[in-house]
Amino acid sequence: QVRLQESGGGTAQAGESLTLACTASGRNIRAESAGWFRQVPGKEREFVAAINYGGGITVYADSAKGRFTISRDNTRNTVYLQMNSLKHEDTAVYFCASGRAATRERERYDTWGHGTQVTVSS
Repeated sequence: QVRLQESGGGTAQAGESLTLACTASGRNIRAESAGWFRQVPGKEREFVAAINYGGGITVYADSAKGRFTISRDNTRNTVYLQMNSLKHEDTAVYFCASGRAATRERERYDTWGHGTQVTVSS
């Protein structure tokens, strides 16, 4: 059974950058799509970005377009989320997930990590 582990979260100032990583263990996910979601207390988990198995298709939430970049290194079984020009409203717990399609739909992902906290101070 695959397990996903996020890393790279932390605290940043507004305008700075952070890179999150999601590493899979237990199974190679090179044939699976992956996505990043985020959640703040009291709100639903929201879509951030997704990438297909080959990396040739990416999808972004409007809030992430132009600032965030999703990528993957299938030799390392890892998916990344490069976050630039961070804003206070990017503060959330960020989750990675794997599934069959690079989609905004949370229900289409069947494996989830436990999340990593990102805090952006203004």
